[in-house]
Amino acid sequence: MTDSPRPVSRRTFLHRTTGAGAALIAGGVLAGGTAAAAPPARRLAPAGIAPADLDPLALLKKMLAFDTQNFGEGGVTRPHAEMLKAVWDSAGVSSEIIPTPKKDNVHLIARIKGTTSAAPLLLLGHSDVVPVERAKWSVDPFGGVVRDGEIYGRGALDMKGANAAFVAGLLRHLNEGGRFDRDIIVLTDCDEEAGPHGSRWLAEHHWDKIDAGMVLTEGGWFLAQKDRTTPMLITVTRQDKVYFNLDIVADGTATHSSKPNPDSAIARLSRAVTAIDTWLAPVTLTPVTREYFSALAKATDDAPFKRALELMLAARSQPARERAAALVVKRSSYPWLHRALLRTTHAFVIEDAGYKENVIPSTATLRLNCRGVPGGQRPRDFLAGIRERLEGRDVTVKLVGNAGESEEDALKRLDETFSKPPSSIDSPLYTAIGDAAAKTYPGAVFAPALFEAGTSLHPWTSKGIPGYGVYPYVLDNDQLIGMHGNDERIAVAALQQGTDFMYRLFDRFRVR
Repeated sequence: MTDSPRPVSRRTFLHRTTGAGAALIAGGVLAGGTAAAAPPARRLAPAGIAPADLDPLALLKKMLAFDTQNFGEGGVTRPHAEMLKAVWDSAGVSSEIIPTPKKDNVHLIARIKGTTSAAPLLLLGHSDVVPVERAKWSVDPFGGVVRDGEIYGRGALDMKGANAAFVAGLLRHLNEGGRFDRDIIVLTDCDEEAGPHGSRWLAEHHWDKIDAGMVLTEGGWFLAQKDRTTPMLITVTRQDKVYFNLDIVADGTATHSSKPNPDSAIARLSRAVTAIDTWLAPVTLTPVTREYFSALAKATDDAPFKRALELMLAARSQPARERAAALVVKRSSYPWLHRALLRTTHAFVIEDAGYKENVIPSTATLRLNCRGVPGGQRPRDFLAGIRERLEGRDVTVKLVGNAGESEEDALKRLDETFSKPPSSIDSPLYTAIGDAAAKTYPGAVFAPALFEAGTSLHPWTSKGIPGYGVYPYVLDNDQLIGMHGNDERIAVAALQQGTDFMYRLFDRFRVR
């Protein structure tokens, strides 16, 4: 996440390794809705684009077949990059594999030359995926299995599905002999889920190859009405939540396990977890989230949900806002998403306690992954709130910073991220996204939004370059929850419709 300690795997956590770096990301899909008609075929370009590469489903199956799991220190992405490079080669597009210091962990950059010197449009997608729990999947997570109208696989949602829609949409234009008014750069990066060689490393070493005027990556959700099929709200994210980690540490007496003691570190930690398990940070509405929830109220055809949203938006006191927000979450078809957009969240992600079954350990540690709303509750205030909540429970709450960084320095860094304004909506790319939404999902409301997770946009947004996020297909809540989970999947019909959306987005930049 932007300017934050990078996410860590359990393997890294157990070795107490921290550092700056990558961010988590999110996305999703659904079948249904009235699919816009596919763009008409035109003359074929000289490039030898394989018909299968014009089909986002076939392209996604190829991507899913590569095991690019990232356990916290980068994955093996070279075979995936070589496959995708061959796709670009067949289309006559120049592409380059950029090695990183880690063997077989690479970036791929393709550049479609434009007709003018206008600042390039960069598409940012990542090839690495989070690990799988194979025993808990009903299908092969790398098999690209299609079942009941959905395609399953690790990365189907986050974010190889979006990559397939991006690439297939561009290839349609190239197959028609289309040209664009600016260079279009397609970056398929590594180490997005975690690791030291992600977009920040690439920007530091190869900025000239990825310098752009605007960037599109994953982010905005396309939501359905309560029927789970009709497109309701099409969003583009212009800001990510603020990413930070806290460690809760409990100490106790180490002794032989035959003599249980009253000051067990694990028991103390468990009591602390119970104290904050169902606790929620205060609701905050910022200009970005207020606009989002206002659009949601306009978009929904669920009258009780609409009324709850209107009550929350009209609330004049914090107690009234809290009550209305609870009702919004209760009535939402996407309750976990909407709860996350309302406040700073904390999630229990990694626990470290014990090393031998006949030893009661002296220390137990739990990591909380936290996401703050920019312009809402400051991370330092959330930290103070957690400490107050756990006061008297014999635990220590530590902010996880970068190597050699004091807590105050880390808090100042987070204050800067917290205060960074959202990307401007006054850009050709934002306009193109809105136009594509109106043409592809004509019955839905379009709106900017906050992303409840994080992206790799920091190298560009830190320079004032606008960056946005979309997952270009409608999804239901079950598919959204599958992100980073088991049986991750998206709907085939939604993927096809999302590719039509991307085709129309790129059409805005096509030379006539």
